[in-house]
Amino acid sequence: MAEGWARQLKGDEFASFSAGVETHGLNPHAVKVMAEVGVDISAQQSKLIDELPAMDFDYVVTLCDHAAEACPTYSGKTKVVHRSFPDPPKLATGAISEQEVLVHYRLVRDLIKKYVDEMPGNLE
Repeated sequence: MAEGWARQLKGDEFASFSAGVETHGLNPHAVKVMAEVGVDISAQQSKLIDELPAMDFDYVVTLCDHAAEACPTYSGKTKVVHRSFPDPPKLATGAISEQEVLVHYRLVRDLIKKYVDEMPGNLE
């Protein structure tokens, strides 16, 4: 969701790449709630950090505590920023309906949008 928002809201300011320390596949609930607000992430892929192009990043933003702990060390000018968001699948554990699941995904979608919208000021 963060890559989708970054491309939608800040595509003229940042080149955004998304990767993780584990792959889980593209979550259909995330695709659905992003589509509700006009952001198509259906072509995105779940990929590992090692699969990103070799480049010097200005910023690496980790969005969950596990990623912050397992994120590789970057040298040079790369600034690593950690901002923890709730994990939608964990929030939705125990949900008894699709609509209840989507409530959790929408919450995190909106939190991420607010964070991305405030970039670059919140990267310092």
